[in-house]
Amino acid sequence: MTGGTEVEDLLREHAPQVLAALVRHYGGFDICEDAVQEALLAAANQWPSEGVPDNPRAWLIRVAARRRTEIWRSEVARRRREDAVALLEPAEPATVPAADDTLTLLMLCCHPSLTAASQVALTLRAVGGLTTAEIARAFLVPEATVGQRISRAKQRIKASGAEFRQPSSEEGVTAVLEVLYLIFNEGYTASSGPTLNRVELSTEAIRLTRQLHAELPDDGEVAGLLALMLLTDARRPARTRPDGALVPLAEQDRGRWDAGAIAEGVDLITKTLATAPVGPYQLQAAIAAVHDEAPHAADTDWPQILALYDGLRLLAPGPMVTLNRIVAVAMVDGPEAGLRQLASAEADPALAGHHRVDAVRAHLLDMAGQHDQARAHYRLAARRTLSIPEQRYLQARGR
Repeated sequence: MTGGTEVEDLLREHAPQVLAALVRHYGGFDICEDAVQEALLAAANQWPSEGVPDNPRAWLIRVAARRRTEIWRSEVARRRREDAVALLEPAEPATVPAADDTLTLLMLCCHPSLTAASQVALTLRAVGGLTTAEIARAFLVPEATVGQRISRAKQRIKASGAEFRQPSSEEGVTAVLEVLYLIFNEGYTASSGPTLNRVELSTEAIRLTRQLHAELPDDGEVAGLLALMLLTDARRPARTRPDGALVPLAEQDRGRWDAGAIAEGVDLITKTLATAPVGPYQLQAAIAAVHDEAPHAADTDWPQILALYDGLRLLAPGPMVTLNRIVAVAMVDGPEAGLRQLASAEADPALAGHHRVDAVRAHLLDMAGQHDQARAHYRLAARRTLSIPEQRYLQARGR
């Protein structure tokens, strides 16, 4: 007898490898995914009572391959082309492929012909092993919407003629990292809804990035992203109170931070910065490490953080980098310096009307002793955010 949780973990671990093996051997993402889902269902039914086979991955590939052939035969029969099928019928794989094609599968799910929403949905379904219902719950959208996104994504991949092959371009890895970071951020700070965290998403993003790092151990940006996720997620236990209320970084009980994740993240980013060309994810990880290594908020090395943001602004400029750097400027040179830079930064259309601009202005006004104005901007920020925990926090500061 094998525990259900153990089986679930095994299935989640092997699902993308099995799907990748089938797609590599046969092609046709749709039919292979259907076959893998049926193999996973068979395993979920059999393994808890009959025990896990010695080689679960090989078992899943064999069952999925047989099921894929059955589906294929059925499709062909439906089209009344039995004679042609007999000549074209593929053989089952003689041996289980040794290669792990997870990275290739990730690349396919992040194909540039897909929208970001479709890339995320397909990655979580095909590589993460989440069901359509789980993805829908995580993003607070109807299950039918996620189903349509996944269906359209597969149709687009088919129409684009994308091939299942080992990626060679740096652009492909960059797209995968963007999608994984998008999944992590939505899990760490949900863009809308009643809870601040969607733990299942941030956990899944870390798991997938670990896999990617195992396949590309010398890629500095893959290591940087994994370090960034670990160092950021380490603070999660202290980010909310028991009632779900948000606790800002400066007020968090740092004794509740995950020391193991911090140690792993710091070690990873320290080694990576010493050996790989510096990239944006590495710089963000370094910033996170400076925050995590400060025993108290007052001990934070803000000049070092500002220097890192200066580097990040050169490598990967963007509205959120601008906004976060302004906070660092204020901590180093005073709130008035930050407010002056904020006044010019909000001319960027990407920041106009964003609730984080109002929240930063309110914070800097508070630092400058202009509390009445600060409360007005906290209330304005509260009206503009879709996250209920953020709304409550900002409303409380606005009273």
